[in-house]
Amino acid sequence: MSASELPAAAPSVPLPAVAASAQRVHGAAPDRWGQLRERLRACFWLKAVGTPTFMLLFFVGYFYLLRHPAQPAVEMPLTAIDRWIGFQPWALWPYVSLWVYVVLPPALMPNARELIRYGWWIAGLCVAGLACFYLWPTAVPRHVVDIAEHAGFELLRGVDAAGNACPSLHVATAAFSALWLDRLLRDLTMPRWLRLASASWFALIVWSTLAVKQHVWWDVAAGLLLALAVAMPALHGGSARRRGDIMAR
Repeated sequence: MSASELPAAAPSVPLPAVAASAQRVHGAAPDRWGQLRERLRACFWLKAVGTPTFMLLFFVGYFYLLRHPAQPAVEMPLTAIDRWIGFQPWALWPYVSLWVYVVLPPALMPNARELIRYGWWIAGLCVAGLACFYLWPTAVPRHVVDIAEHAGFELLRGVDAAGNACPSLHVATAAFSALWLDRLLRDLTMPRWLRLASASWFALIVWSTLAVKQHVWWDVAAGLLLALAVAMPALHGGSARRRGDIMAR
């Protein structure tokens, strides 16, 4: 057989390229989960002490205005949505889960600078909400239901009375957290199902505020608008600074 009749040799692929390809295929998921663990460990004690301290300070202001309104509260009107969503006792669990959900964005902050910056923005949101409660006290109509039959509701009604209704800070802090959490998960290139789980959790929290009759639709709408008004400049500023850091490298 002549040399011209021999089969052509397959083109050789450099071993580093093969290794890099294998790493992209097999190492992508472990790497991003590793980055997630690094985020959780970053500034751990600052997060562990700062987050509950922030919550404590918020509740001091919240309950003071709840117990000492500057003027009689205005009762918020009901809508067709409020009448359509009936009282659901089991919705208490997603309602109280807010206090787990709002911990997630600060827990994923990569450094002290970003953590403090996040703290200032959410503090601004809370102060704006408390200012609304002071200047325009509001309350929700009491839902006629025998709360003694449902565990946990007597405590909820005793602690979180009908005041401080509009805007719903329950919804506003959940929406603000959801927007930030989605950004952080995208930055970490986490799986889409994790972002969908976060969005579903957020939606369940919003629905629960209506289902446990702690808020009406107008409170929810105002809470969403407040969250968007604060989150949009906060997230835009973070994106611009990250682009500047990348260009400076």
